[in-house]
Amino acid sequence: MIKKDPIIEPVSGNNPSDGFDPMYQWACDLFPICRSLTGKGVRETLAYLQKLLPEMIVHSVKSGAQAYDWTIPNEWNIQDAYIEDENGTKIVKFKNHNLHVVGYSEPIDKWMSLEELDKHLYSLPEEPYAIPYITAYYKQTWGFCLTHNQRESLIPGNYHVVIDSSLKKGVLNYGELIIKGETDEEIFLSTYVCHPSMANNELSGPVVTASIARSIMLNKDNNKYSYRIVFLPETIGSIYYLSKHLIEMKKNIVSGFVVSCVGDERAYSIIHSRYGKTLSDRVLSYVLKGYDISYKKYSFLERGSDERQYCSPNIDLPVVGFSRSKYATYPEYHTSFDDLSVITQKGLEQSYSALLDCIKIIEKNHYYMSNVSCEPQLGKRGLYHVISTKNTGVSTSKLTADKILDFISYSDGKNDLLEIAKIIDCNINEAILIADKLLTHQLIVDCNTRDK
Repeated sequence: MIKKDPIIEPVSGNNPSDGFDPMYQWACDLFPICRSLTGKGVRETLAYLQKLLPEMIVHSVKSGAQAYDWTIPNEWNIQDAYIEDENGTKIVKFKNHNLHVVGYSEPIDKWMSLEELDKHLYSLPEEPYAIPYITAYYKQTWGFCLTHNQRESLIPGNYHVVIDSSLKKGVLNYGELIIKGETDEEIFLSTYVCHPSMANNELSGPVVTASIARSIMLNKDNNKYSYRIVFLPETIGSIYYLSKHLIEMKKNIVSGFVVSCVGDERAYSIIHSRYGKTLSDRVLSYVLKGYDISYKKYSFLERGSDERQYCSPNIDLPVVGFSRSKYATYPEYHTSFDDLSVITQKGLEQSYSALLDCIKIIEKNHYYMSNVSCEPQLGKRGLYHVISTKNTGVSTSKLTADKILDFISYSDGKNDLLEIAKIIDCNINEAILIADKLLTHQLIVDCNTRDK
C-alpha cells in the first residue's frame, strides 16, 4: 500500500542537470492545471508549450465536427466544486485537488442524502489514501472522487453537492509543429495534453517531447527528415488529426513514437506496433537494449495509448509507444499518487536521451549498395587501420578491416544500416563510422530508400 497525502505541490530535490532543458521545472509549472479533452486547461497548457516552441501552431476544432466514427464533444470547463455537510463544512474540495471531480461532470447544485450521493462517489478500497482519476467524456453525468478513508468517514445525513461547470459548444485544441528537413519524409512524435494533475501519466510526455523538438529545431539545417510533432487530447485528438492528415502521413512518415509515462526511473518499455516489424520497432528495441538489457516489451495486444489509433487497420502507420514504466503498470497510475515525486529530472533526461538516440539512428539509417566487384583493396585507401570510438574502444587493424569487409558484403540494397550492424555484430556508432568512410571512398552508394 502506498500512503501519501493527495496535495498538489512541487517536490524539491529535482533540480535540472547542466546541459539539459529544465524539464522537471516545466512539469512543476504545468502540474496544477486542470486539463481535460477540451477547455481552458488545455489552452493554458498549449500556451505554455508554445512559449518553449514558438513555431508550434495551436489549432481549434469546433464541437460537433466529425472524425471517422467519432464526434468532437462539447467543451468542458470547471470553476469550482465541493461537497458540504449540514454544518457547512466543505469535506471534498475541487480546489484542493482537481482529481476530486469526475472529468466532464455536468453542473449540479443540490442537497441530497448520503444514500443518493454515494451513487456518484468513486474511491479505491485497495488504495485508501489515493484519489482515483475518473472521467465520463461521452455520457451526461456527474461525480466526485475521494480517498476511500474520506468516503468511509461520511455519516448519514444530507449533503450539499455543488459542481460549477459548463458543457457547451466550443472547441477542441491541439498543438502541431512541422520542422522541414531535406526531404518530405517524416519522423512523427505524438504526446497528449488531456489529463489533470498527474505527473508521469501526463506531463512527462509533453515536456520530454518539447525538449526533443527544441533539439531538432537547433539542428534543423542538418536534418535529412522532416518532423511532425503533435500535442493532442488522447484518442479523440489523434483520431481527428488522422482524419485530416492521413494521406500525407501515410505517404511521408517513416517512423513514429507515442511518448507517454517517460518521467520515472524504474523501467524502459516499448509498446510494439501491430506486427512489431517496423523501423520504429527495430530502432527503439535496439536503443532500449543498450540502456537496459531487461527493458520491457509489450505487444500491440497490450496497447492503451494513441498507438491504438496510429496502428489501427486502414491507418497502419509505423508507430510504436515509448514509456518508462508503462501506463497501467505502475502503482501510482491514474491516481493522485502520480504526483511530482514519481518523476525526476534524471528520469526525464534519460528518456530524452533514448528518444534522441532513436532519431539520430533513423537519420543515418540508409540502405547501401556495394560499388565494387569482389573484395576491394582497403590498404591503398588507408582503411586497413584502427577505427576506434568511445563506445567500441580500440579495435585491431584486422578486426576493423574484417568489419569493413563484412559491412560491404551485406551492402546489397536489401539491408539498412541497423540490419547490417545486427548481422555483422557491430555497434551502431561504429557502423555509422564505417558507412561514412566507405561513402567517402565511393566503395558503397546510398540507395536512399527506407522501410516503413
